[in-house]
Amino acid sequence: MGQLLTIFRIPELRRKIFITLLFLAVYRIGYYIPLPMIDQVKMQEKMSQAAGGALGKVLGYVSMFSGGNLSNACIFALGIMPYISASIIIQLLSSGVVPSLEKLRKEGESGRKKINEYTRYLTVPICMLQALMVTQWLMRPEASDGMGLGRPGYVDGGYAYFFMFTAVLIMTTGTLFLMWLGEQIDEYGIGNGISLIIMAGIVARIPDAFGALLFVPGTSDLKPSLFTLGSDTGDVSLEQLFVLAFLFVGVVVGVIAITKAQRRIPTQSAKHVRGRRVFGGTRNYLPMKVNAAGVMPVIFASTLLILPGFLFNIIASIAPDATWAVTLGAVFQRGSGWTYNVLYIVLIYLFCYFWVAITFNPKEIADNLKDYGSFIPGYRPGKSTADYLERVLMRITYVGAAFLAIVAIIPSIIQTELQVDPRIAGFFGGTGLLIVVSVALDLVQKINSHLVMRNYPGLTED
Repeated sequence: MGQLLTIFRIPELRRKIFITLLFLAVYRIGYYIPLPMIDQVKMQEKMSQAAGGALGKVLGYVSMFSGGNLSNACIFALGIMPYISASIIIQLLSSGVVPSLEKLRKEGESGRKKINEYTRYLTVPICMLQALMVTQWLMRPEASDGMGLGRPGYVDGGYAYFFMFTAVLIMTTGTLFLMWLGEQIDEYGIGNGISLIIMAGIVARIPDAFGALLFVPGTSDLKPSLFTLGSDTGDVSLEQLFVLAFLFVGVVVGVIAITKAQRRIPTQSAKHVRGRRVFGGTRNYLPMKVNAAGVMPVIFASTLLILPGFLFNIIASIAPDATWAVTLGAVFQRGSGWTYNVLYIVLIYLFCYFWVAITFNPKEIADNLKDYGSFIPGYRPGKSTADYLERVLMRITYVGAAFLAIVAIIPSIIQTELQVDPRIAGFFGGTGLLIVVSVALDLVQKINSHLVMRNYPGLTED
């Protein structure tokens, strides 16, 4: 407690924290400002009906990852998903696909600023395209395979396209404002602004999940099943509540441990003799994270598995006689059984190796060690070092992918075996928990650096 109070005794750190909280509050306010041309009452009815279906899962997943609110059609409906998409595209292109971008990436701080500028430029057309697709889907009549949520006066008459363009402009501006908000947090606040916005959107779902777990819907009364050792109504009973609490603590501890886990490869710098003095010869280590891919493989695998189920359900609704579409659509639903989990694990492994391959270049690391006069004991600088780093990377990536696969399927297992609401099961693993833990660890590290720089004990010190 004393260390937490120390944070607020440092004027600069206190100011950064308050500025960060202020910007996050602005984001949450905009989260509840709806688009004027959408019938919000009708939309809430449709979203409540589709909450358990493929459409609800797609919207919930996209909203969680992007920090937006597609189910409410607010000004921040797209969140920062277009910016994240642009960042991924630029990162892939700068990994050897486009030589000029690869050259910029190697130029240090100036190159990074130029790449960030290109990312912001690319965000605008991606955002406008996504906003146009969402707006058309929301405002198009149900007879034309839309949602039919346009308010009277906005979708009929000669100004319909004008109001649709206005909606696209509002959603695009909202995303660009969130992008600017994240950059302001980076500059004047503390932590990574974009990551904090995503984390705020995930954490804001906790009250709703706990409400579904503890309280009777529509009231403030605790569920009677919480006080019994068994429940015939399907609600969470007392023993299940204890099991869920134990599992949650265990999963969080495991995620923290693997997220911070490293394989430290010893390195040694070459000795230089100048006159009677010897320079260099110091021992150090090269850290390689076990979970080097982070949360990206889980995001890619989840997205790829959601889309087939969504498409098969659309086919089944258009052609009622297509029983094969109903069967395949059920296979691609989260928590449907072992088939879904096996496909999920396989895709996580594939994307994990793919993401590590494009973000970690053993040859480049080996060349940097050689340029700085360092080497790995027992291996020659150059190709031998690169081959060794690649072998180590393949082994630890296998372990990291196994960890991601276990964390990713835990919500499905909890939902199926304990009959828990998906909103609650989602906090026991998957993308949301990985993002929250990684962002929280990064935030604690940045606060620690401020404390240690001023000779205060860090938050993680005894």
